[in-house]
Amino acid sequence: MIALLLVVLTACSSGSGSGSSQKTIVLGTSADYPPFESVDATNGNNYIGFDIDLAKAVAKQMGYKLKIQNQDFNGLIAALNSNKLDFVMAGMVDTPEREKQVDFSKTYYNEYQVVLTKKSANIKSVNDLKGKKVGVQLGTTQEALAVKLNKTIPMKLQRWDKLNEMAEAMRAGKLDAIITVGSVAYGYTNKDKSLEQFRALLNGKPQADPISAAFPKGSKLKAQFNKALATLQKNGEVDKLVTKWIKDQK
Repeated sequence: MIALLLVVLTACSSGSGSGSSQKTIVLGTSADYPPFESVDATNGNNYIGFDIDLAKAVAKQMGYKLKIQNQDFNGLIAALNSNKLDFVMAGMVDTPEREKQVDFSKTYYNEYQVVLTKKSANIKSVNDLKGKKVGVQLGTTQEALAVKLNKTIPMKLQRWDKLNEMAEAMRAGKLDAIITVGSVAYGYTNKDKSLEQFRALLNGKPQADPISAAFPKGSKLKAQFNKALATLQKNGEVDKLVTKWIKDQK
């Protein structure tokens, strides 16, 4: 009986990490948004990208083991507030509307919104989107921008869960354009020379997207994340990841 009790106690003390002092935190992401996050179909369907590498580095710096949960972008905040996730990194932009629901880390990358389209579509500015079928990803700042543009430039807005599915729809002629961000659009224009992108201007101004990690309101992990992020920024690790995943795509 004593031997059995010792086995049970040992199992209970092992925790979710590889050692008794290591805990696991769950990252929520939407792995259809390269170069920030995607599924590497050629290598065991592992999750790869800038956000993934940065999340791993931050978790290691914080002393946690990382578990990744993939789902549609539009449901990430709800999952976060249902305690199904500890934090979210999914190219998510810190906006006043989202700040009402979650807490955000310090910004770790700044992006710009763009229009991705076929060269043959002859769409060169947001004004050319009038009457066109334009795709946006549900729950994104690109959807919010499209709604604002639609007030003065009426277009046929289509809302999708996944950006890669929108890209396929555009190639098939079901969409005329997609509103996304620059580095994501580059992932398509670099591989497919029939595509192009340009900055999406609102009232003549480019739209910047400050990308941050999201946490449940009042989460203690936010302060730990910011501290670890500052260390990685100071020692140059974040710059290395930017160069690896993003800078070469501009």
